[in-house]
Amino acid sequence: MFYDLGSALAGVTTPALAIVAFTALVRLLMHPLSRAAVRGEKARAALAPEVRALQEKYGKDPRVLQQKSVELYRENGTSMFAGCLPALVQAPFFMVMYRLVSTPNPLLDGTVFGTSLGAHWFGVFEHHAVFLTLFAVLTAVAFATSRWQAALAARTGGPQPPFAKVLRLLPFGTVVVAAVLPLAAGIYLLTTTTWTLLERACLHRAIRLPSRAGTSARARTR
Repeated sequence: MFYDLGSALAGVTTPALAIVAFTALVRLLMHPLSRAAVRGEKARAALAPEVRALQEKYGKDPRVLQQKSVELYRENGTSMFAGCLPALVQAPFFMVMYRLVSTPNPLLDGTVFGTSLGAHWFGVFEHHAVFLTLFAVLTAVAFATSRWQAALAARTGGPQPPFAKVLRLLPFGTVVVAAVLPLAAGIYLLTTTTWTLLERACLHRAIRLPSRAGTSARARTR
């Protein structure tokens, strides 16, 4: 299947551009899921002050805290796991893309500035510049993503240390992966991570949740 898909893409345009275009097409098809995930993130951010108030009030009784938290999310039409399901649904699509850029097929016969898309960093000593440029751009995107995630965690009352530190380091895993997989995989990672960063930034600005003044008043009277 991946051989046939690679052949089809390689026959349409240049292989590197085909990887970028196909990745963008897949991410565009998954846009409704990304929109749902961001809506869930914003809903959790809006409820974060009330969740912290519940933690201060019922922190010594985990069972009651869990019950009150679930009630709070339910009253506002969301849940503490809002946004997680869309991310899980996207996993099979990412697996398809990963297999496409790591399984031998005609798409990997293409080159980028003389470097084969099927080449690995450790085996292409004469074309280090292509890989080093890729790593530099991936690092820049990972840094921006890490800062974005840290800011989001602060607004939503997300993971606390030491998990928060791990979360900030996760985006840089793309650089490590790109160093051990074919160049084609690095191009895919750069395309999809850049798309994610820009898409989330745009959606967080575009999506507006309804006012919760009435709900907040009820929460303060609990």
